[in-house]
Amino acid sequence: MTTLSTFIASTAILLAAASRSVTAEPRAPDNAQSAADQQEAGLSVLTEPVSIDPSDPAANEVGELVYYGGVGIEPGDEKIGGISSLEWVDGTLYGVTDDGRWLAIQTDELDGKLLDIFNIESGPLLDLKGKRLKRKEEADSEAIAKSADGSWLVAFERDHRIWRYSSLDSRAEATDLPIADLVFDAESNAGMETLAVSPDGLIACGEWAGSDVLNCMRERDGGLVSFEVSPPAPLNGRGAVPTDADCTSDGTCYILFRSYSPQQGNAAAIVAVDSANKAETVASFLPPLTLDNFEGLTVREELDRTYIYLASDDNFSDRQRTLLMKFEVRSARKDVVLPPPPSTEIDTTIYETVPVIIETSLGNITVALETERAPITAANFLRYAEEDRFDGTVFYRAMKLDRDPRPNGLIQGGTQWDPKRILDGIQHEPTNVTGLSHTSGALSMAMGEPGTANGDFSIMLQDQVGLDAQPESDDPIWKNGYAVFGYVTEGMDVVTAIHAAKADPNKGEGMMRGQLLADPVKIIDVRRVESAAE
Repeated sequence: MTTLSTFIASTAILLAAASRSVTAEPRAPDNAQSAADQQEAGLSVLTEPVSIDPSDPAANEVGELVYYGGVGIEPGDEKIGGISSLEWVDGTLYGVTDDGRWLAIQTDELDGKLLDIFNIESGPLLDLKGKRLKRKEEADSEAIAKSADGSWLVAFERDHRIWRYSSLDSRAEATDLPIADLVFDAESNAGMETLAVSPDGLIACGEWAGSDVLNCMRERDGGLVSFEVSPPAPLNGRGAVPTDADCTSDGTCYILFRSYSPQQGNAAAIVAVDSANKAETVASFLPPLTLDNFEGLTVREELDRTYIYLASDDNFSDRQRTLLMKFEVRSARKDVVLPPPPSTEIDTTIYETVPVIIETSLGNITVALETERAPITAANFLRYAEEDRFDGTVFYRAMKLDRDPRPNGLIQGGTQWDPKRILDGIQHEPTNVTGLSHTSGALSMAMGEPGTANGDFSIMLQDQVGLDAQPESDDPIWKNGYAVFGYVTEGMDVVTAIHAAKADPNKGEGMMRGQLLADPVKIIDVRRVESAAE
């Protein structure tokens, strides 16, 4: 089960991540290529948002797919386009193009929605000698997959072959993969359009359907199994063929079909194939939906959700577009039921609390500190407030969970291990002792291990009871959980606004990367609420 607890780092790690940006080093060019020829980093990208149905801007469903946003990408001077395959790896979309280039695309997403593109890097695919592929016959790359050993597999048509790359900017290595037999004696422009890695091994499909030759092949028990995947109606009568595929960790493979005719225009469909090669239609794309020459598909699995990215190939033509669109596969949701809070009885007791205002540059958040049930932790927070140790600090982190209800996750702020601000760590007060829980609006102390919490804290946007103490756990972190010491009573709209602030994709390391705010939200003052008598 994936819980929010996976994402809470120790304060020391958190602050190290918050204090510096990490920028990828340029890849060292192969000695047969110049650096300028090897990689074009940071291409200028112009985009515009696209709806799934221009006739109905509110529409967001296609079959079993829920639309999560998309953009049209202008080719620009760099001639961005020709995308023929996609692969999602570690937060980046990778692709190959019809003219023998690789792409690395970083998307700008908020609460799971694809809003824009941060950056695109591009470089030439190289041949066996480290030279750039130039002629169409050798440069027509149509499929990309990340193999289990970490290398890249790229399939080409015209000169039908699969080459291996240790990195996308390295020279190619020839392969003798048996699955390449799929395109033996295939037509020049109808080769291996899909190549994906499933738990059983490689799976591939050729650019044909309904012929005497089965159009797909997969590795199974040390051998190869050929099978046919047919496009659904009405694409089966429009010459639809497979153009890309990707597989999930449970062995479901999603195959993209595309058809085009001057009379009928573009159409597309996605078919899910299970490990037994049983196929089911996920969605069909027909007018008036937003359509183009869809050739790229990849799967992203995250937080019990399955997402699909689609890309279209503009063929470097003014009459076609490069689209990048994101969908969730609704039928693939694996909803996890979170454990209930420790107490199953409604507690009607009124406990002593102290109201405190957290004044931020986006507005005020009023909280009730649990001075009776969590006296040590609440007193610690009050001391930081009364000694002005929070004044001038920031909310620096917005961790976004892509699950309902939305928005979901937490915000984090405080002293960031500033030696001029922090006090000694405090005794841990676990939730199974205090009776408190990480429900919506809860304030919780950040810490590495019990006894280290000082001046950093989080606020929950929704219930995250997986952070509560789990006394039965063998892991000391989850056995003790995190310490809740108060709840927001007013200002959850401000918490939500901080959570929605734009993150910097280059800040942070590891699980913190992409969670640190580009412009942290200032904490102006933290103070007790004055009573009427005062």
